[in-house]
Amino acid sequence: MDRKKLVLLLGALIIAIGTAIAARSMFAGGAAPDAEAAAPTGPRVLVAKRALTAGTIITADALGFQPWPKELVQDAYFIDGEADMNKLLGTVVRYPITAGEPVTQGSLVAPGDRGFLAAALGPGMRAVTVPVSSTTGVAGFIFAGDRVDLVLTQTVSGDCTDCTLNTAETVLRNLRVLATDQTVEKTTDENGKTVVTEFRTVTLEVTPKIAEKVAVAQTIGTISLALRSLADSPAELERAVAAGDVQLPANATPEQEEKLLKAAMGRPIDKGTTFVTGGDVSRFQRSTVPPKNQPSQQAYQAAAPAPARAGGSDGNAAPVYRGPSVRVTRGKDTEETQVSAKANSTAILSSQQRGVRAAGKTLPAAGMTVIN
Repeated sequence: MDRKKLVLLLGALIIAIGTAIAARSMFAGGAAPDAEAAAPTGPRVLVAKRALTAGTIITADALGFQPWPKELVQDAYFIDGEADMNKLLGTVVRYPITAGEPVTQGSLVAPGDRGFLAAALGPGMRAVTVPVSSTTGVAGFIFAGDRVDLVLTQTVSGDCTDCTLNTAETVLRNLRVLATDQTVEKTTDENGKTVVTEFRTVTLEVTPKIAEKVAVAQTIGTISLALRSLADSPAELERAVAAGDVQLPANATPEQEEKLLKAAMGRPIDKGTTFVTGGDVSRFQRSTVPPKNQPSQQAYQAAAPAPARAGGSDGNAAPVYRGPSVRVTRGKDTEETQVSAKANSTAILSSQQRGVRAAGKTLPAAGMTVIN
């Protein structure tokens, strides 16, 4: 190649590289600076830390203060430094509040306000009150917002003497506590510690059908409450989904599924109840229901008519069946003896009176008739 052409090509390459570098520097220097979100500089207002449905009882982890633009602050907002957070604990959400939304004074109902208990109930739910004591009410360690199981203890009696069955049955599960006596919030001392007090009644949130069951249970036996763990709700939800009690639409969005699952976790359960009898606790107790309408052998013999003698005046009368009996003839005298329904005829007969067993039937010995 000609030396002159080589020099020109090298010069053009140098000029192109310089032009590219200059253009890159120009565009980089003219780029707009990164936009930074301006943090609100207004007062701190009370907002919901999570989605709060209507009827939610306010706890310390449900609300929190957050900076809010000054021009957007409303008079109904709770302002940090002006509102007392402790006074809001135990109040109930009247309208649904989304996560991050400011809490207004009209969205909460305080205890003692008109319609407080009605606001605490979920849609379609009812409130029932059951009596408890220090032993049946977990010694006062139950507060509003907790969830409990309802245990029914009763004694089933039979017709015979000392025929009773002691049993305890978990008839309802996952019931939300609305109030203890007339209190819907925890009582604290001057150090902020929770004070445990005994109470005589507990108000529970139930469905209309479960409300009827609770009313009947109070007339049957003694009601006791069992406090549930906070970790039990997810486990119950998994069982409900596996059993098909909770139906999730195939085209449901994640938000809709979360809403349905939360509603299922808070629903009372009256299926799959368990029970324990006295025989499961002590070997000296029964484990089955006592028999009904089965009088003792002594009462049966006292009520039975006298057996008819052979050749008596009623010898031509139609025989009356009075249950299993054995008729023994000694010479001209015949005596009929009633036996228990559970007794085996072969066990009653003595060895001298035992018959010959043939073709699957027992033939009575001479002088004895077995009446079945």
